[in-house]
Amino acid sequence: MLKSIKSKIPFIFLISISLFWGIYYQGNHPLNDFGNANFEWLYLLDALIVLPVLCLILIKNKKEAALKAVVLCSLAILIGSYIIPEQNKFLMNYLEHARFGLLALIVILELSALITVYLAIKSALSQQTDPDIAIARPINKLFKQNAIANFLCFETRMWAFLFYAKHIKPSYFTGEQHFSYHKKDGSQANLLGFIFIILLELPMMHFFLHFIWSPSAANIITGLTIFSLLFFTAEYRSVARRPVSISKSQLIIRYGLYPAYNIALANIKTIDLNTGFIARARTIKRYNYSGYPNIKITLKEPQNDIDTVFLGLDNPHHFIDSTNKEQKHAI
Repeated sequence: MLKSIKSKIPFIFLISISLFWGIYYQGNHPLNDFGNANFEWLYLLDALIVLPVLCLILIKNKKEAALKAVVLCSLAILIGSYIIPEQNKFLMNYLEHARFGLLALIVILELSALITVYLAIKSALSQQTDPDIAIARPINKLFKQNAIANFLCFETRMWAFLFYAKHIKPSYFTGEQHFSYHKKDGSQANLLGFIFIILLELPMMHFFLHFIWSPSAANIITGLTIFSLLFFTAEYRSVARRPVSISKSQLIIRYGLYPAYNIALANIKTIDLNTGFIARARTIKRYNYSGYPNIKITLKEPQNDIDTVFLGLDNPHHFIDSTNKEQKHAI
């Protein structure tokens, strides 16, 4: 927990200095001698010296720290190009041009790494290996198990189901018994509905924003919308192929593209039917697309403050019976 908080401090620091120096440079007040003391080095000192030092001190993995420092410093230069007045720029004019070359180098390195990962995943999937393991293994090997690796696993899982879903079957996943959830209350059909709505809305929204607001804003929002369309398409394909599973010792909850949530069978206190609405709570996890979740799992010992898990499955009675049987065998 402490490690996770430490890794976020550099980004929080970047947001803080961006807000503070943005107010400093853009206003006329005693702090900047009413616009006469808008020196660019004040911001650059924080952005290019303090920020990378924080990354190196707070992030244990030095490769990850260096990569994060480069990305955050590039972002800081981009922010500085907007908040520092043009008449006060000297070093910024050079840094703005250097930023693009640095980002291009990072993109090339990342693409080469991702191509390597893609080939490893494709090879593993061809051998009918568990797709989650096939995706996670090469990524964790390159980036270790951290926030970047978790994000890449999620993103790679999206692309895998978007382009390779036909080659993935529920039986490939780890577990002796697999349970589906895509038919419950028309879950998969609802996702398809979202996809059609986005497709219908996309051209109209683009032209509206293009003529009413600005072409740049229209392109940015359209790009984000297209990404959301790709996400929903991958999610639509994954829900029928990525099951909830029971192994000899664990309940493995996979729901759409999101990371699997594992519960030791020995840690399940009770498993019951549920028929009512479940509100969000810090101690609850909910896995359900439509309607009310139909299964309630109470844990003996909380997992990261979670003591109750609610599930929505196609055949809840069969799932409860199977889980109880496996629990007895596990004990």
